[in-house]
Amino acid sequence: MKKHSKMYVEALGNVEKNKEYNVTEAIKVLKGLKTRKFDESVDLALKLNIDAKKTDMNVRGSFVLPNGTGKTKRILVITKTKANEAAEADYCGAEDMLEKIEKENWFEFDTIVATPEMMPALGKLGKVLGPKGLMPNPKSGTVTFDVAKAIDEIKAGKVEYRLDKTNIIHVPVGKVSFGGEKLAENFNVLMNAIIKAKPSAAKGQYLRSISVTSTMGPGVKINPARVSE
Repeated sequence: MKKHSKMYVEALGNVEKNKEYNVTEAIKVLKGLKTRKFDESVDLALKLNIDAKKTDMNVRGSFVLPNGTGKTKRILVITKTKANEAAEADYCGAEDMLEKIEKENWFEFDTIVATPEMMPALGKLGKVLGPKGLMPNPKSGTVTFDVAKAIDEIKAGKVEYRLDKTNIIHVPVGKVSFGGEKLAENFNVLMNAIIKAKPSAAKGQYLRSISVTSTMGPGVKINPARVSE
C-alpha cells in the first residue's frame, strides 16, 4: 500500500469521505487543503459512462481556458514552410529536431505544433511521442499551417482532453492560487465542452464520477448532477 505524507493525511481528514460536493463547495474545500508550500496545480478527473475501446465513443478535443492554466508551456514547432511564424515558439526546426529527439532522447518541450508536410516524418516517432502525449493532432489544432495562431492559443491557456483506456479524462483546471471564481469559471467551460462532446451513441448517464485534486493532495468529489452549481 502506498504511504502518504503527514500533510496529505491531515488534508484527507478535512474531506468528507463519501460526500459529493457542488463545484463551489469542492473548490473551497480544495483551496483549504494545505499540502505543499509551492503553488500546486488543480486537475480534474472525470470518469465517463462509455466504452473508450469503441471507435464511435471517442471523446477528444481542445479549447482555451478563460483564465489559463497558470503554466508556461515550452513549444516546439516542426516545419519546413512556416518557420517565419514561429518566432514566439521556444524551439523550431524540421528533421534536425526530430533527429535530436530520436538520438539524444531530448524532451525539453511540452507541446509540438507541426505543419502538415512534416507529419510523415513525425509519424516515425509515434511510438516515442504517443505515450508521452506529445504527438500533434489536427483535432487539437496542433497540426496546422496557421502556426502563429496555434502558438498564441497554447500560450493563452489552451488545453487538450482525451478519454483514456479506463474511460477517464484528466485535464488541468488551473492553480491553487487562482481565486475560487477563476477556478470555477475554468471548470464550467471545461465541463460544457466535454458535455457537448458526448457521443451520439452514448446511452444512460454520461458523467459517472468527477473529482478535483491538487498536485499532492487528495481528491474532492463533485456530484455529477450538480456540475452547474
